[in-house]
Amino acid sequence: MNIGKLIEDRPSSDIITVGIDQPVRDAVAILASKRIGALPVMDGDTVAGIFSERDVIYRLADEGQSCLDRVVGDVMTAPAITIDRQTDILDALGLMSKRRIRHLPVLDGQRMCGFISIGDLVQGRLNEIQREASEMRAYIQTA
Repeated sequence: MNIGKLIEDRPSSDIITVGIDQPVRDAVAILASKRIGALPVMDGDTVAGIFSERDVIYRLADEGQSCLDRVVGDVMTAPAITIDRQTDILDALGLMSKRRIRHLPVLDGQRMCGFISIGDLVQGRLNEIQREASEMRAYIQTA
């Protein structure tokens, strides 16, 4: 299964993003209120980076609460590692594991059309395994 299939029912308008010039304090509030771990950082229509809980923790450890007054573009992880709709779920999982990341923007050309987490990929793979097992049981029963 590829990423396009995984996100086909998710409107890209539902993706929560943060602007590169927004204060870190505002981005942290979004993470907390939405109970999410990361946000794609946008510079206009371009994905400029990823702002995650880890970015906040590392900056708080280094700078203290003054980091909350900086802009997201100063503390985000950049450049963003991205995938496209044709990427296989297992390839995306491998990339996340290798790069030690938990979120990936999905691009259609240069436009972001999805934002997935490692949990989305694991759930998609589990669903695929369950479907295959069900098909195999049905085949065996009819043989």
